[in-house]
Amino acid sequence: MIVVAGATGAAGPALVERLARAGATVMAAGSNRERIERVVADISSRAASDRVHSDVVDLLDERATLDWATRVEQRHGRVDGLVHLVGGWRGGAGIVSSDLADWNWLNDRLIRTLQHTSRAFHDAIKASPRGRLVLISTVQASAPSATSASYAAAKAAAETWTLAVADSFKDSAAAAVILQITALLTPAMRADKPDAAFAGYTPVDQLADTIHDLWLTPAAELNGQRL
Repeated sequence: MIVVAGATGAAGPALVERLARAGATVMAAGSNRERIERVVADISSRAASDRVHSDVVDLLDERATLDWATRVEQRHGRVDGLVHLVGGWRGGAGIVSSDLADWNWLNDRLIRTLQHTSRAFHDAIKASPRGRLVLISTVQASAPSATSASYAAAKAAAETWTLAVADSFKDSAAAAVILQITALLTPAMRADKPDAAFAGYTPVDQLADTIHDLWLTPAAELNGQRL
């Protein structure tokens, strides 16, 4: 069982479908019931799979997240991974002029949801013979600009949390890993601008392949790494 949090975002559908086609049981989680059920129905049809499930959960509510994780583990017997795709972006106007309300919004979406989900599924992932926690991050976490200060700082904090989880996974078969990207390229974006270069963008299908392959790579080669 692999849990995908934020499955209705740009990278979610491609990842859920890739995992389903590989034979994994997937729990796709979102905050909007109509959107997540539509995503899962489309993927189940295309992949001819009955192993894709959906849940709606408020990941900002830790009690709700813990209860949800318990239900998932009880229903499926195990949890072999959590992919954190919950995202969001807010730009800024520089160090002095930026609105710090953006920080509060980013803290909730990028950090708090990661904390709640990684705590809720931690023990199950650590107990798995191939447990994986995957954070999708940004190169800006390592090379921030003044106009992206809040976003970059939030992503850097999420990375630090993930590295701390990696430390807790030492001496186990589990791994916590960070994938840094610049931007995502979806099929809709390509269709809208077929001749655009999209330099530096990562196609969502390529990202899905990379995430899938993390379960084929030994934990010792992954744990605590930025890839």
